[in-house]
Formats: sequence, C-alpha cells, structure tokens
Amino acid sequence: MSDVLVSGADLLGRGRADLLLRDGRFADPATAAADVERVDADGLVALPGLVDLHTHLREPGREDAETHATGTAAAARGGFTAVLAMANTLPVTDTAEAAEHVAALGERAGHTQVVPVGAVSKGLDGAELAELGLMARSSAAVRVFSDDGHCVADARLMRRALEYVRAFDGVIAQHAQDPRLAGPDACCHEGELSGRLGLPGWPAVAESSVVARDVQLAELTRSRLHVCHVSTAETVDVLRWAKLRGIDVTAEVAPHHLLLTTADVAGYDPTFKVNPPLRPDEHLGALRDALADGTIDTVATDHAPHARHDKEHAFAEAASGMLGLETALGVVVETMLLPGRLNWGEVAERMSVVPARIARLRGQGRPLAVGEPANLTLVDPAARAVVDRAASASLSQNNPWHGRYLPDPVVATFWAGRPTYRRG
Repeated sequence: MSDVLVSGADLLGRGRADLLLRDGRFADPATAAADVERVDADGLVALPGLVDLHTHLREPGREDAETHATGTAAAARGGFTAVLAMANTLPVTDTAEAAEHVAALGERAGHTQVVPVGAVSKGLDGAELAELGLMARSSAAVRVFSDDGHCVADARLMRRALEYVRAFDGVIAQHAQDPRLAGPDACCHEGELSGRLGLPGWPAVAESSVVARDVQLAELTRSRLHVCHVSTAETVDVLRWAKLRGIDVTAEVAPHHLLLTTADVAGYDPTFKVNPPLRPDEHLGALRDALADGTIDTVATDHAPHARHDKEHAFAEAASGMLGLETALGVVVETMLLPGRLNWGEVAERMSVVPARIARLRGQGRPLAVGEPANLTLVDPAARAVVDRAASASLSQNNPWHGRYLPDPVVATFWAGRPTYRRG
C-alpha cells in the first residue's frame, strides 16, 4: 500500500494540518517521501470515517435488492468506513455461522468494514433467544443484537436478552413498535392525514410505550439498551427521563426523520413508505433538538434497499424502507450543521465516534492523530447537487431524495489508509 499525503485539510473544522496515511495508520507527515502521492485538501474538512449502526445489505437472500459489494460501495460514497449489517437476511443472522458468513462477505466486498448484527430471537419470531453467546464468541465478535423490522414485544424475552448480553458487554438494539398498537399493516402516522388517505395508522405511542418499558428493563438488568430509528417527540421525552436517571441507553435517528414529513406521503408514493413512518413537523423539531443536545446520540441511516417489484405496489402493500447511505451526511449538513445546531466536531461525534463506541469498534471513530487507524472522510462544506437515483452505487432505486438539491459533501473516503471512494 503506497503512502498518501493529505495536505492542508481542516481537521474537524478546528484548524488545518497535513495527514500522512501509511500502512493503514496515520503517520508523521514530516516523514513523507518526496514522491509521495499527494491529495490537495485545501478547503476540505477532514472527519474520522463515518460509522453506520443500521444498514440493510440484504445479502444473503435478497441479492436482487443489494449485495455487500454494492451496499458497501454506496457506504464509501457516503463517507462511511464501517457499517453494521442488520440481521433480517435470508437466512436470518441468528447463529455464529451466519454471523461469520456475513463478516466474510463484507471482507470480500472490500469497500468498508462490515460488522454483523445478530438477531435477538431465533428467526426474528420473538419467541426464543438466538445464539447470543455463540455469536459473541465467534470470529465475527458480535456485540449488537437486534430483531429490527420486528419489535421484541415480549417483556420477559427482552429482559432475558438484556441480562444475557451484559456478560460480554453487548447491547440490545430495539425496533420499538408495539404490535397491538401498530400492527404489520400500519404505514402512516396516525392523525388527520392517515384518516384522509385511508391508510392504517401508526400512533406515536406505539413507539414511546415500548421504549418506556425497555429503559426500565435496562435499569433493572444494569445492561445496555439502544433504541433504533427514534421518530417521535414522546420517545425523546422518555429518553431524557432515562438519561437523567443514569440508565445506560443510547438512541439513533435516521436522516429521513430529520427532513421528510407526513406531507411527503400525501401523494401515495411508496418511496416514502418507511417503518417507523414519517411524522409531522413538530416531531421533526423535537428530534433535531434531541440530536443537538445529545439526548439522541447518533445518526444511523436505516439504509433499506428494495427491488422495484417490492416497491411498485399501492402504498399500503409496498415494502417499507428507503435508501440512505449516500445522502446521510448531506441531510445532516442541511438540517443540523448549516442552521448552526451542530459544528463539524459534533457531526463527527454523532456519526463516527459515538456509533463506534456503541458497537465497541476499537478501530473506528478514532482521532485523526499519528498512530491511529487511517479511517478518513474528506468533505467539501460548500458542495451541493441534485440527487439522481440512477447515479447511486446501490442496486436499488427507492431513493426518497431523488430530484432534491442537497449538500453533497463527500469528496474522498479512506478505510485503513486505502481509498475506497474518490469523487470523479
């Protein structure tokens, strides 16, 4: 691997410096050879490589929607050097062998680190614990477990899972959706719009009530809880209460819940069908406030590619989910950085440092300093572009940002010192 000298980058918006990438780590720039490959980073901001806690790569089982190769290429395009691959594959990632297979697929793809998320329950059916300990002790070293797409609705099973993972410092990541309040058909925020459109309602309380139960279980078990894709103001209130009590809970928000609203659903376009659903403006304001003050710890994409034949249905029958890896940082710049809610250092905390800490990834989210792993994202703060779904690295085109003029900041991504994306 040849050395790369990145010259004049603005490190997290705090001042300019040179960075030398050598043998997968940052080295002293003064030791660069005269003929070293040079990257002119004048005007660019340097961030530690981004980490996504919530990616659906679909492989194995749904390679018509995404593969590790295409999904991680999209991740690198979005500035990510590590993604956590959710367990709802075919077969489900609920055994040590399945987790090791996912990790091996990611290693072969080569664009980012791929870390498997293990299922909480066998087959995601919410009845019996999956092989949590075996997955943790496998070569995949699983530390995050989630039935995402399904809520662990049984309180006894959730308590057992939290107790079990405490022994190896694992975390349970909950998809909070009370199935009796928001069943499998629920697809639109419950309110005036759902009634007018005739779509099954998904009330905010179906999320917040599960989170209220789970933070108390986390307190009881003295274990770690992570709340996936927070979408309601009520859930933010529960998280604030829990953190004031010292409960070990973290939470994520998806980019689409920071910018898109129920108004986008009014045209019945299934591209905007997502679970949990898009919410009204007052919820978006609460989510932005919570991300700014740290009540919500991180941004996670919930990148959910779907083949065209799964999306091209009437809204209520279409698959839930949307793309997010390539546009996540741009949405955060638009909603949080440009309005002054976050600075670049805080963006790095919420999109790199904190997610790496939650997932216990020792080589990610590290400082841009000599001796540290050379995971690096270079961004142009001023760059904007019209999003074109046809230009995506993903296999799928269920892109809710198509045709929007958004920040397009990522210029280059380096994972372990190796370039995995360069603009142009």
